Amino acid sequence: MRAPGGTQEVAAPRVTAVVGLLVVFELVSGFLQGSGPALVPAVQDWQSISASQAQWYMAVQFLAAAVGVPVFGRLGDLYGHRRLIRVALACVAVGTVLVALAPNLTVLLVGRALMGPLAALLPLEIGLVRDRLDLEGARRAVGLLVGALTLGSLLGHSLAGPLLELTGGVQATLCVLAAIACACLALSYCAIPESRTRAPGRMDWTGALLLGLALLLFLGTTARGQAWGWTSPLTLGGLAISLSLLAWWVRLERGRPHALVDVRTVAHPRSAPYYISGFVFGAVMLGGQAVAISYLAASPADEGYGFGLTTWEISAWGAVPHVLAFAGASLVAKVAAHTGYRRVLLLAFTLMAAGSGGLIAAHTTLPLFALASAVAGFGMGLAMGGLPTLIAERSTTDRTASATAVYNNLKTLGGSVAGAGSAVILGSLVVGDTDVPALSAYLTIWGLSALLCVGALILQALTNRQADDSGTARNPGPLDRNTSPRWNAGSQGGTT
Repeated sequence: MRAPGGTQEVAAPRVTAVVGLLVVFELVSGFLQGSGPALVPAVQDWQSISASQAQWYMAVQFLAAAVGVPVFGRLGDLYGHRRLIRVALACVAVGTVLVALAPNLTVLLVGRALMGPLAALLPLEIGLVRDRLDLEGARRAVGLLVGALTLGSLLGHSLAGPLLELTGGVQATLCVLAAIACACLALSYCAIPESRTRAPGRMDWTGALLLGLALLLFLGTTARGQAWGWTSPLTLGGLAISLSLLAWWVRLERGRPHALVDVRTVAHPRSAPYYISGFVFGAVMLGGQAVAISYLAASPADEGYGFGLTTWEISAWGAVPHVLAFAGASLVAKVAAHTGYRRVLLLAFTLMAAGSGGLIAAHTTLPLFALASAVAGFGMGLAMGGLPTLIAERSTTDRTASATAVYNNLKTLGGSVAGAGSAVILGSLVVGDTDVPALSAYLTIWGLSALLCVGALILQALTNRQADDSGTARNPGPLDRNTSPRWNAGSQGGTT
């Protein structure tokens, strides 16, 4: 139903039902993704595969997500977000079943690849809620969706071990996960309306193929860079070819009227700082997790630093930033209602910078180390909810899912680059003639994380000042209208 003037209105019970189901999907998505790393050792024993083969158990889903998310986002904008949510859930359901019943490594990896569209659910859901809900309702919905994803990831990581013990084997555990995924697919046919807005044009399969090749080559090379050697011809050649393909893809997309990605909008001064911030966010969040776990596990008696925690102690202390991230993502809409989303993001990256710097100052005291992690975690939660919301609002209504998909991929690329960079630092700054990372390696990584956050802060602040100087604050755009009942098409340059 449309109100006079084109404003979309949705009955309250309908909104509640839609958001509730989408939150369930994100909770399950987080659970499936969070339980994956915890089950790797058990899967390795079950399939009798080597450690390097087990690495591909995680990497193949990661690669499939990087390639598939832009495609799902664009197809959702073209043909309907609900339709593509169902397609994504169908792929995930088939993938989880193949993983649970896999007779060999090949089938196992095919199943994991089919689980890649898990990462496409959030961009599609944001596109759906933007189309069906009013401004404030959609902002709250995005916060709930991101919060549910964070909570699901935490639960998956924490409960995978107990579930494994309860079921008595990894295959039974995987069957439980497959049943949950299949239930989500069935649930997607209940009470979810289709989005009304359709993007013009058709699918840019040439652009999708070229981008997919570039991302596969880049991410695959960074994943194997440590094994091949970061200065080896194979690594340098792979990176050079992938970057050349990306440059070619950008030139191709700029000349197409209905491109896979609207690169002009992504590169626009009004939007680019937030996409860059998404890359930084991914680098700090995704790239720093393994570093923190490694430091918590290091023993002062052996390495001369760290806290020597056991696996369950690491899980307990590691839950602290995850819980704060869930809180931040859930509260972001309420905070932004008073301050605006741009100020929320400034606060988010300030907390992330302070938390990263705090890890350096508190690296000898576990409670203070956990406090610094909590501060950074809350900032990450605010960024998780704020960045996709702001990016969606700065896109046109027929490009919401694809714009959010670009953000998602940049976040993933940031994590990949940061992971490779961390590996180089940990392998270069070592204790004597050993291969044990020195304390300076960890301090360097945390220092660089803080500097990246400060850089994102400066970039956002300069963008905000330029917008204010241009007078757009006196002529509000979509991001200023915190009480507006509609989602603006995003063609105006607003400020908050």
